[in-house]
Amino acid sequence: MALVLRLRDGLRRGALLLLGLLLPVLALASPLEGRWHLRATPSAALEAVQSLPLEGGRFEFIARVELAEGGRRVIDFNNSSVIGRFQHELRDERGLLVARLEGGLQSAAPNPYFLRHGRTLQLPAGRYQLHTVIDTPFLLGQPQVFIDDEAHYLAAIKPGNTLTLVCLGLFIGLGFFYGTLALFRRRWVEGCYALFILGNLLYNATALNVVADVLGVRAFYLISLPIVFSNMAYVAFVMRLLGITAQQAPRMHRLGQGLLVLMGLMAAAALMLPHWSLHFARAGVALFLGYGMAAGVVQAVAGQRLARVYLAANIGFFLTGILSISFPSFQGLDTLYVEHVGLLAVAIEVLLLAMVQAHQFGELQREREAALARAEQGLQLATTDALTGLPNRYAMEQALAALPITGCLTFVDLDGLKQINDRFGHAVGDQVLHSFAVNLRQSLGPQATAHRLGGDEFAVLSTSGDSRYVELKIQEAAATTRACCVEFSGASFGSACLRESGSLEQLKHLADTRMYQQKHQGRRVRTRVAYQTSEP
Repeated sequence: MALVLRLRDGLRRGALLLLGLLLPVLALASPLEGRWHLRATPSAALEAVQSLPLEGGRFEFIARVELAEGGRRVIDFNNSSVIGRFQHELRDERGLLVARLEGGLQSAAPNPYFLRHGRTLQLPAGRYQLHTVIDTPFLLGQPQVFIDDEAHYLAAIKPGNTLTLVCLGLFIGLGFFYGTLALFRRRWVEGCYALFILGNLLYNATALNVVADVLGVRAFYLISLPIVFSNMAYVAFVMRLLGITAQQAPRMHRLGQGLLVLMGLMAAAALMLPHWSLHFARAGVALFLGYGMAAGVVQAVAGQRLARVYLAANIGFFLTGILSISFPSFQGLDTLYVEHVGLLAVAIEVLLLAMVQAHQFGELQREREAALARAEQGLQLATTDALTGLPNRYAMEQALAALPITGCLTFVDLDGLKQINDRFGHAVGDQVLHSFAVNLRQSLGPQATAHRLGGDEFAVLSTSGDSRYVELKIQEAAATTRACCVEFSGASFGSACLRESGSLEQLKHLADTRMYQQKHQGRRVRTRVAYQTSEP
């Protein structure tokens, strides 16, 4: 316990030192020395209290004010803006009423300072007595009354107000993004996180006067109830993000389910005991922060890369989140509220979780590119003839379907390949096939594409329709092959153009017919030559 207290004090001093260095303008010069009092019943005497109970109630603050110089002053509360209603009464030394000022999140009184409870006083130098009454359903921090010069006050509230508007804008943008992502991807992980952001948006916008000032809505319990439910959304989000299931991480899964049941009971209790609702919300924040860190550690140790990224992103949220629920006041930084620290904690979380989401998208993209590469490699294997390296019959059919009206098809058949296989073996026949394919591809160049259909059959597609060019190149390839493979006798071919055939089937039939006509003519010529040379 002592170690926890020392750690808490160390975090508090470190945070105050950092904030003091970064935001020195927030420190105001005129805190009021007075005491808060509690009146148990309307007729009972005032009882001084050391601190105000966070369950709310009616409290009175009495202090003396001494002003060495006159001028415009602002009276406001520090530490927290979560105050239902308040009333300031300022009396002079004679007891005469100088000013009565009202406001609060539940009050319809307009705020002269945007997002603040400040009220303006024009006061001469002198001594005064301040009597402040607050009546609030609950408190987030310990409000303390202060008076400051108006010019300094206007400068001091700018950083906090800027932080409020920037972070709420961030919540709106990223909440819309995750909600839209959940809608179109139909995934609960983004939906749960969108609900978490929505709960924090409602809480912070209400607690920091945005809902009242901008929308005129005085729904005080939007400060606590949305957080009670958003805590449950965050636990569900972590379980789905990190893949915590009964099979993969049974202990963390049971713990997560137990937390969801407990938080559900806390939500029901918050509805029945609204004055305690902020207590339940604060307890839920501590629970989901601890669960998020534990789940990240367990899954990271198990080797999950996403858990390591999540854990790194969640550390900042954990530290600032614990800070926001641990300290009821920030003495010396009167225009920085406890709500601002919680707001900053969630802003850090959504920004860093956007990095986690980007990491997921990057992983998906890399997996997709790898799958496409494998598919492309498989398609290449499926459309390539293994022996010759030429596109195969399947590739020819695909290319034929896209052949323009100007295109032509040439079928090629190697002469005497069966005799080569029978006489010299299939290895020599394969060598002839490979040699002819290489020579044909080199001869055709980019003007036409050669395909191997199977066995001793080839095809050439030309989009330009220059069948004469194709046939000359086939003869050239056959001659080159014959020079290196003396057992090779040649090739027969036949061409047809799409414009003369009218259909792809007719195109193939016509080219095939012409190829066989040439093949038969070649056989008759070779037979006649062989007969003449055999005569005595």
